[in-house]
Amino acid sequence: MGNPWIRDVIAAVITLAVALIWLRVVDSLAARGVLEQRLSRKVIHIGTGPIFVACWLLFTPNPAARYLAALVPLLITGQFAMVGTGLMQDPAAVAAMTRHGDRREILRGPLFYGIVFVVCTIVFWRTSPVGILALMLMCGGDGLADVIGRRYPLAPLPFNEGKSWGGSLAMLLGGFVFALAFVALFQWMGLFDTGLPSSALSARLGIIALLCTLVEALPLPDIDNLTVTAVAVGLGLILL
Repeated sequence: MGNPWIRDVIAAVITLAVALIWLRVVDSLAARGVLEQRLSRKVIHIGTGPIFVACWLLFTPNPAARYLAALVPLLITGQFAMVGTGLMQDPAAVAAMTRHGDRREILRGPLFYGIVFVVCTIVFWRTSPVGILALMLMCGGDGLADVIGRRYPLAPLPFNEGKSWGGSLAMLLGGFVFALAFVALFQWMGLFDTGLPSSALSARLGIIALLCTLVEALPLPDIDNLTVTAVAVGLGLILL
């Protein structure tokens, strides 16, 4: 099997390389106008999480592997912070990750996004469904809510005109599908066992996705990445 430390270092390098390639591709498309600013921001939001979590499968059972994996979002988040504060100049990243082209916007949603990944990786890692659940609801749910909600709003929510029924439906369905797919994959790989039959697991994930959808719909701008994740973690610890 080889030295687990060496394997985990290689896995971390591969994960970092894949994540950076993904970010650079989206940044480039945004800078060239192929993707409009708001869409590119959400493409990064939706895609980065599943790519990163899928790379967890490259690591060994070494208890320290989680910390090597967490270095990836930590390094990228550190880069976000430097760009947001002006310590690093990266016009392509600013174009891809902000709504209005103001680098300081990166210090809110994108920075919180990265912090959530670091914390969930270290605390839950791949031995628990809770971290995976929270990350997938944030990526597949919260990310799709904005994309679909702007294209197919249906009608504004009665308690928050900035959100729509279309966006909330996308949050519910997208978050549920992403969460179920990744929790089922890691359970099938034998990395954890919820002890629940498929029907019960699906029902509980559906309940969590529904309650997180309600939280995402609240008029709390720029902190969705924190509120949705916190609720998902709390419910996951109770129901899973």
